[in-house]
Amino acid sequence: MRLTFPPGLVTGLAGPLLTLLARSWRIETAGESGWRELASKGRPYVLLSWHDALLPLLWQHRQRALTIVVSEALDGRYLAAYARRLGYREVWGSSTRGGVRALLGAVKALQSGRAVAITPDGPRGPRRVLKDGALLAAQRGAAPVVPVHAGTSRGWRLGSWDRLLVPRPFARVRIAYGTPFQVEPGESGIAAARSRALRELAHAVREVRWDEEAIPTG
Repeated sequence: MRLTFPPGLVTGLAGPLLTLLARSWRIETAGESGWRELASKGRPYVLLSWHDALLPLLWQHRQRALTIVVSEALDGRYLAAYARRLGYREVWGSSTRGGVRALLGAVKALQSGRAVAITPDGPRGPRRVLKDGALLAAQRGAAPVVPVHAGTSRGWRLGSWDRLLVPRPFARVRIAYGTPFQVEPGESGIAAARSRALRELAHAVREVRWDEEAIPTG
C-alpha cells in the first residue's frame, strides 16, 4: 500500500527545512545579463531548464511572481505547494496529462506580461530530452526563451527519473544562463528554436562546471 499525504502537510513539514537548507547555499551566477535586462524591464519570458536543476533554480528566482507549469501528479502538487511559499503561481498540466491546458495557461500568462518557467523534459522524462511545449508557448506568447542550468560543488542526486539535484548545506551553487532568443513563426521556427535551445542549454551545463558531481542517493 502506498501512503499519500496532503500537499499542504508535506510542505508544512518539509518547506521550512528546504528553506533553511537553501539559505545556506553560496550562489554565484554566469551570463545573467540578458535575463536581468528582461526582468528589469518587466518583459515576459520563458525560463527554460532541465528538470534535475529545479530545486536551486526555484530558490534563485523566488518572489518574482513567475508562473510554473506543474504536473497534475502527486509529486507535482507537492512541488506547487512549496513553490507557492516562494511566490510562484502555477498552471496545471504536462506533456502526458493536461498538456493543452498547460500550454494555454502558459501562453495566457505570457500574454498578460508574466514570465513562465518550464522544464522541457518534465514531468516524467526521458531525462534531458527536450519536448516542444515550452517553445510553442514562447512562440504563441511572443516571448523570448531564457535557457538556464544549475550545478553544485557538493550535493546529492536523488534516485528519481531526473536524478534531481539537492545541494548540500553551505555548498557553492553555480547558475548559468544562456543567451535569450525568440522563437520565429511556423514549424520551421520551432525546429530552429529546438536546435538553439539545445545548444544554449548545453552551454549552460558546461558553464556550471559541477554538472554531474553530486553523489547519487539511489
